[in-house]
Amino acid sequence: MSRLHGLQLSLQFAAFDGVAEHRAALPRHKVQRWIRHALDLDAEIAVRIVGAEEGQALNRDYRQRDYATNVLTFDYTQEPVVTADLVLCAPVVAKEARENGKTLQAHYAHLLVHGTLHAQGWDHETGEQDAEEMEARETEILQGLGFESPYG
Repeated sequence: MSRLHGLQLSLQFAAFDGVAEHRAALPRHKVQRWIRHALDLDAEIAVRIVGAEEGQALNRDYRQRDYATNVLTFDYTQEPVVTADLVLCAPVVAKEARENGKTLQAHYAHLLVHGTLHAQGWDHETGEQDAEEMEARETEILQGLGFESPYG
């Protein structure tokens, strides 16, 4: 395993129905561990857990897609320090976890690893090979953290 990189983490929860369940699934030390395992450099990352309305507004305003999505990555720098905001929409994450038979915590771990890779330039929307490489990297990281492959 490669050296774990330093991380300055800001973990924020918006006010929304059911926020307590999401706080319980995201203890700071675990969020920090999951992100650090996905880093290739030191990083300053803010993670914000939001409700459906805020998630939809951000996706609409920044990606021109008028629906709430599971994770949005706003990457600002990749070197010498990764700086990014990861915004996760709690109702979408919870719905996907239920539909996929995963715990809320396991799905959050996957999406935080996924968003952290995006913050470092990984992109699954640029072609089939890029998608396969990103999925393989996510699986490797998550299995190293004790989770099953998110891709079955």
